[in-house]
Amino acid sequence: MTPQEFVVIQRHQTKAPVDITALATELGVAVFDSYDLPPGISGKICLDPTADSGYSITVNANEPYRRRRFTVAHECAHFLLHRSKIGDELTDDALYRSEKLNTQEEFQANNKAAELLMPRKLMNDYIRKGIVSVSQLADEFEVSEPAMRVRMRYLYQLESM
Repeated sequence: MTPQEFVVIQRHQTKAPVDITALATELGVAVFDSYDLPPGISGKICLDPTADSGYSITVNANEPYRRRRFTVAHECAHFLLHRSKIGDELTDDALYRSEKLNTQEEFQANNKAAELLMPRKLMNDYIRKGIVSVSQLADEFEVSEPAMRVRMRYLYQLESM
């Protein structure tokens, strides 16, 4: 990740929910919804000469809104972390697995996606305000409750929720 990309990310993490599509767009990655992706495919990132960065993300429009937000973040994470491995196209299934990347790289992309959507500083701000339930935080950040549980466990080393 370049210093310029870091600045773009910080600029979009000042309030919840993070506008992940605007963040991707400012990184130069075009984002499209598609009803044509097959069931079981959440999204993909591929070469796109019309996009400023040379890449675009396509998200399965048949999936729920919060799922689509995480998919955009996950594909942005691949752009930031694994650009050299994308090739012409990198497709992620419903479990965010790709044939081109190993489990560790997918784990890294999931963690980066969570950081993009649920940054530590904003999470701490909400918790200081007394908003501590998984459900409320998931609503504020427009993510799924399971995604919020995982993020809270990671940030605060909680045993179970």
